[in-house]
Amino acid sequence: MSAAMKAVLFDLDGTLIDTAADFIRIIQAMCREEQREVVEADLIRTQVSEGARAMVKLVYPELAVDDSVFLQHRQRFLDLYAEQIVVDTDLFSGMYPLLEELETAQIPWGIVTNKPRQLSELLLAELNLTERCSVLVCPEDVTQTKPDPEPMYLAAQQLNLPSEQIIYVGDHPRDIDAGRAAKMYTILAAYGYLPLESQHNLKAWQADTIVQDVTELHCILRQLLQLNAQKHVSM
Repeated sequence: MSAAMKAVLFDLDGTLIDTAADFIRIIQAMCREEQREVVEADLIRTQVSEGARAMVKLVYPELAVDDSVFLQHRQRFLDLYAEQIVVDTDLFSGMYPLLEELETAQIPWGIVTNKPRQLSELLLAELNLTERCSVLVCPEDVTQTKPDPEPMYLAAQQLNLPSEQIIYVGDHPRDIDAGRAAKMYTILAAYGYLPLESQHNLKAWQADTIVQDVTELHCILRQLLQLNAQKHVSM
């Protein structure tokens, strides 16, 4: 790491914001409505980062994703989620003081996500983060989403910083792949919604650092950004 770090970007679901409880509640309610076996919460949690299609596939595994009935169920899920997007959702524990410290130090932070813009903006608005977030890059903003580095480069451009001076934090292999491809410093958030098939060998993701919780993330960011912890609120 040769360049000084000057900004932090986060993945959204499972990294910055703990959205799993609302996904679990909605999917399990859909199971009960359809008199289907209720999907276990832990399994839903591992699929949150895969989006609406993966969520609905848990309820209707027998349907093809392009089937008209599947698409109807997917739309119902999206409608329910938009209506109830912040019932049990909040930032991960410890994330509020982390963001406050970045802002106090005038370190811009932002989000690069594969979550649709409409839902991302609604989520940020409900949590009063819209004005605090310096940049939000969503799938609609690019031709190639993560793991392609295009959204990372767009975020860097909007921050007016070289990508080499940006830290990216994510909880999915595509997050780390995209960050590495853009030459960002990558941090694997092992507290997030790790895919089942990738949980057992996190070193294979080749992130620059792995953190187990937000407290550890906060400490690492202080080091990378050369923040004087004594001047800011402690964790």
